[in-house]
Amino acid sequence: MVSGALRVINIRLARKEDRGAIWEMFHDVISTGDVFAFDPEMSREDGLAFWCGPDKHTYVSEQNGRVCGTYYLKSNQQGGGAHIANAGYMVAPAARGHHVGRFMAEHSMSEARRLGFRAMQFNFVVSTNESAIHLWKELGFEIVGALRGAFRHPQQGYVDGYVMFRSLMAD
Repeated sequence: MVSGALRVINIRLARKEDRGAIWEMFHDVISTGDVFAFDPEMSREDGLAFWCGPDKHTYVSEQNGRVCGTYYLKSNQQGGGAHIANAGYMVAPAARGHHVGRFMAEHSMSEARRLGFRAMQFNFVVSTNESAIHLWKELGFEIVGALRGAFRHPQQGYVDGYVMFRSLMAD
């Protein structure tokens, strides 16, 4: 459990009954087409299969019993790369600006360590997602690669995608 001055956020493994709230949040986030490389028209079935797939540990953050965020944690690669974690995060529109993303990010790094991961890598952070990039840099992630023009933003055209990386061993 994470406490703020006015907010208490609980982060836990997602349960089957959380899928409705996860889908609502997922759909809200991808429908704009400006943050994730998902088809904005992705079906509920496909979205939940991706986010809650058997290869992932899926978590929800909740406040006052309501889901306000979700993230997944998984191996970034198989075999020799399985010790590097990968994750994805979504915050409900009404919860943005209340540090839910930060709480989930910190929780995910702790969980990744607990699960034996030695580092975390984000394969595709859209360069216009300034709040996410700012958070990841504050938490020690570095941009280790730029994929020029790799994301077609609905308003800004072709923008970069970043690969971001952080060791979990130094803490």
